[in-house]
Amino acid sequence: MLIGSSELFPAPQETLFLAHCSVSPLYPGAATALQDFAENMAAGGIRTLPRYFDVLPRLHENAAGLLRTSPDNISLVQNTAEALCLIANGYPFQPGDQVISYVHEYPSNHYPWVLQGRRGVKLILLSDQDPLGDLEDTGGPRGWSMAELEERVTDRTRVIAVSHVQFSSGYTADLKTLGEFCRARGIDLIVDCAQSLGCLPVYPEEYNIAALASSGWKWLMGPWASGLLYTSAKLRARLTPVMAGPGLMRQGLDYLDHRWNPHTDGRMFEYSTVAWDHAAGLNAVLTEVFQRFSLEDIRTEVFRLQDIFTGCLDPGVVRPIVFSDGHRSGIMALRLEGDIPSTIKRLAEQGVVMTGPAGYLRLAPHFYQNDEQMVRAADILNKVCRQRS
Repeated sequence: MLIGSSELFPAPQETLFLAHCSVSPLYPGAATALQDFAENMAAGGIRTLPRYFDVLPRLHENAAGLLRTSPDNISLVQNTAEALCLIANGYPFQPGDQVISYVHEYPSNHYPWVLQGRRGVKLILLSDQDPLGDLEDTGGPRGWSMAELEERVTDRTRVIAVSHVQFSSGYTADLKTLGEFCRARGIDLIVDCAQSLGCLPVYPEEYNIAALASSGWKWLMGPWASGLLYTSAKLRARLTPVMAGPGLMRQGLDYLDHRWNPHTDGRMFEYSTVAWDHAAGLNAVLTEVFQRFSLEDIRTEVFRLQDIFTGCLDPGVVRPIVFSDGHRSGIMALRLEGDIPSTIKRLAEQGVVMTGPAGYLRLAPHFYQNDEQMVRAADILNKVCRQRS
C-alpha cells in the first residue's frame, strides 16, 4: 500500500476485495459526506441547502486538478452512459458521417452511437484482435488494432469513440498516439474512462481528447450513480443541448426569466437539479484521496500488487494475461479452466470478491491494499481452481 493510505482507509477486513473495476467499497470519507447531507436535509430541508451550494464548484475544481484542466471543462453526471448520450445526441452529425468504435465496447459507449443511425450516421466497429498472439483459446474479448483503425478511417469519420481500458481484458489504448492521430485528421476523440480514472493517469488536454466520461464508483471509490464528464471548449461550441432545465441557464434562480441563455462551460450538461449528496461524496474522495496521491503513484502501486498476486499463482490452473506496460491497466484478466461464474461464487464463499464478465476472471486491486492480502487471495484462488481441475 502507498504510505499514508492506512490513515484514510480502515484496517484490512476479512473480505479481500479485488473488484475495483466493478462497484468499489465506498470511500469512508465519501460515506460521511453522504450521511451528513442526509442528516442536514432531514433536519432543515431547503433551510440547510445553501450550505452545500459551493459543493459543485469545488467538485469542478478538484476534478479539474485530477485531469490537469480548467474547472470550466468539468461536469457532474450520473454515469458514463448519460455523459456519452449528451455528447452523441448533441453532436453536429450529418447523414453519411461515421463513428469508429470497437466491437466489444462496454454498452455505455456503444448504444449512444447506435442511436445516431437515426440521423444517417454509420457506426464502424473495429474487429477483436489479439495483442499477444496467444489468446485465441479464451473465447473472451481481447483488444483492437491501431493498424486496422487507420485503415477504416475515411474523410467522413467524425468521431473515434473507445474505452481507455477495455472492461473485460484490461487492454489499454495508447491515448497519446490515438490523440495525435485524431488531431492530424480533425477527428474528435471521445473516451470512456470508467476503467481508468482513479487508477491510471489521464490528461485530456495532453492527449487531444475532445470528451472524457467516467463513472465515480469504480476506481474513484465514490458514490454509486455519480460520474464525471470532461469536454473541451472547442467541442462544446459545436454541441447542441439535448436536455434542458433551469440548471442549463445563466439566469439561475430567476425562474420567470425564460430567455434562452445557456451556460457554455461544463454547466451546460448539469441541466437541472443534481444529486447534491453524490456531489459531496465524490468531492470528498477527490479532495482527501486524489489530492494526496498522484495517479502515477497509484498506477505503480496497483501494478506492484498485481505482480505479487500473479507471482503466487499456480500456472497449471490460472494464467494471467499480461500486456506490455503501455497497454497494461488496473484490470488483469485471468484465464481459468471451468466455469467463471461458479468460480466467482466459490471465491466469495471464502471471502475473496472478484468479477468476471465475458470470459475472464478479473483481478483489480487498489493502492490502499497490502502484500499479505494479495498472497492470501492468490492462495485461495489456486485452491479453488485445483478443486475444479
